[in-house]
Amino acid sequence: MNIKKVLVSTLGTAAVLGAGFFANTTSANADVRVTVKSGDTVAKIANQYKSSVSAIEKANSLKNVNLIYVGESLTIPDSTTSTATAATTNNSATTSSTQTTNNYSSQKSTGMSTYSGQSTSASTGTSTSATTSAATSSSTSSAKSWIANKESGGSYTASNGNYYGKYQLTKSLLNGDYSAANQEKVANNYVTSRYGSWAAAKSFWQANGWY
Repeated sequence: MNIKKVLVSTLGTAAVLGAGFFANTTSANADVRVTVKSGDTVAKIANQYKSSVSAIEKANSLKNVNLIYVGESLTIPDSTTSTATAATTNNSATTSSTQTTNNYSSQKSTGMSTYSGQSTSASTGTSTSATTSAATSSSTSSAKSWIANKESGGSYTASNGNYYGKYQLTKSLLNGDYSAANQEKVANNYVTSRYGSWAAAKSFWQANGWY
């Protein structure tokens, strides 16, 4: 065996331990042909030409990456294509990420607009309900005062035989408790159960002269 070949083989075996340090290094800008010199190893060549052991191994169909010969011609592959591909992939990922972010922002903005609309609707509904409730309360109060004025002039102590108080309720309904609070409570219960509302009771009084 040629002594030079043995020397190259031995050095290649020793240097391959460091080959991993250059495995991900980008290659030269173009494919080049290199003639193996004494002392060369695949790892050394890869480092010199900014390539990688695996790329050189694949480009030259080397059966044993640790065994190369002086005078042997090796192709050092151009890694520009793979680098460009990686860059394209990264750009695509960046574009996709940007589009996703923009879509999310748009959806978020739309969602906020929808939510604002719902809030407006809810607010309008609450306002309408409050207005209706206020109107009903005013009507009730007005009708109640009207009946009290007609029955007793608004006096809690007005008495007329079996009828007593502001709303001239029968004494049996008051059950012996003639306080203003009880008169109000019993009057509300009586009107609600008999007429449904003070407004309806007023209408009945206007038609019949009593309620």
